[in-house]
Amino acid sequence: MDITEHNRQAWNAESAAGSEWATPVDDETIARARAGDWSVVLTPRRAVPREWFGDLSGKEVLCLGSGGGQQAPVLAAAGARVTSYDVSENQLAKDQSVAEAHDLPVTCVRGDMTHLSAFREAQFDLIFHPVSNLFVPDVEPVWKECGRVIKPNGILLAGFMNPSFFLFDHEEATQCGELTVRYSLPYSEPTSLDGEARGVWEKSGRPAEFSHSLESQFGGQLAAGFGLTALYEDHWDDEATPFNHCSPTSIATRCTAGLLDRNSTA
Repeated sequence: MDITEHNRQAWNAESAAGSEWATPVDDETIARARAGDWSVVLTPRRAVPREWFGDLSGKEVLCLGSGGGQQAPVLAAAGARVTSYDVSENQLAKDQSVAEAHDLPVTCVRGDMTHLSAFREAQFDLIFHPVSNLFVPDVEPVWKECGRVIKPNGILLAGFMNPSFFLFDHEEATQCGELTVRYSLPYSEPTSLDGEARGVWEKSGRPAEFSHSLESQFGGQLAAGFGLTALYEDHWDDEATPFNHCSPTSIATRCTAGLLDRNSTA
């Protein structure tokens, strides 16, 4: 299976259906952002602390895997020059639509988050990468590419799933109200699914999802030359999964480029 192509089509369909992650912000949100009143999320619910961004005025920002007419237009309205890079042309079209309606500096480029060859080295001051690397089988190339295209002392803001989230069948848990471990880690769709569950997944048209260890998330950032400067955890909601009662579902990190020598073992 070509995972990138499968997920492109799946996200195009989800975008057309207008899911939570594919609903563009309204005019009032853009107006408030221009006036300095704005917030965005890396994880399902918790707003990113404003101090994580610094001054966005005139900064080159890469929104990585965050199409849908939400974060990119808001950051542009807050003063940044934004490039939105996403696998789904439908999600990018929503960024473009909001940008054109409000004359915002947003450039949309379609592609795979593990390959950022469309961009030169040290091009961006800040990379905004909300929970989306669960849609690639190997996350380490994402961090490596981020390390290549970010400027020295640039900021990487990233969100990712708690790997324990993937131990459970969340649809089953929601129906019966109980969490039962169904899968071992690392989780990989569709190979982690048995015959019946695989058939249900294939008919659903959902994007393929993959768990990633904390070693590959934090360690991948460090290996790419980033130094961790802050983090927080976030919950989702009870309707999404009963796991929300037991544990945070996601993690957000703030890293600075150049704090660590990527070749150092220290």
